[in-house]
Amino acid sequence: MLAWGIMPNHVHALIEVGSVPLSRIVQNWKSITAVAANKLLARPGRFWQPEYWDRFRRNEEQTRKAICYIENNPVKARLCRPPEEWPFSSARFRDPQTRELKLPI
Repeated sequence: MLAWGIMPNHVHALIEVGSVPLSRIVQNWKSITAVAANKLLARPGRFWQPEYWDRFRRNEEQTRKAICYIENNPVKARLCRPPEEWPFSSARFRDPQTRELKLPI
């Protein structure tokens, strides 16, 4: 996972896919999170929309722009000021100098 952002009504995730097809990864994410969310909300039924949008990254510049877009989405939505303040995003784990993720172990 290169970047993520959980918004009130949608999710962004930038991942590198290996041998497992993206459709299978998304299906698993949606299934697991839908069951947990519906249980938490005490409700049945569909949780996610059936489709998703994907993009193929062609170079590092495109990757950098995608990370910037994802991590700045809460700022654009006026949910926080700097991206690092949004608790549901990879921005708060990104080193300001190197822009690399520094996840706690």
